[in-house]
Amino acid sequence: MGEVKTFRIEGIMLISHDRLPTWQKFTKEVRALNKEQAIEYVYSVLGSNHKLRRKHIKILSIKEIEPEEARDRRIQQIARMERFVKL
Repeated sequence: MGEVKTFRIEGIMLISHDRLPTWQKFTKEVRALNKEQAIEYVYSVLGSNHKLRRKHIKILSIKEIEPEEARDRRIQQIARMERFVKL
């Protein structure tokens, strides 16, 4: 199994695509094994939280970052964990 990395994904999403369409910027930081998994996770989260389809989400950039550079404290804390115990 590969090493888990931290990615910062920036893009735009179409909010209220049926009434008054508005493109809104977003930035998501995620932990994943590779870029493809990170993009899939962003599609999944934005789709479920905002009821968006993939065609309403445009990824503009994806960048691998150091865990310390993450703005989201949860990502920093997860990166510092030494092990995960499933109960």
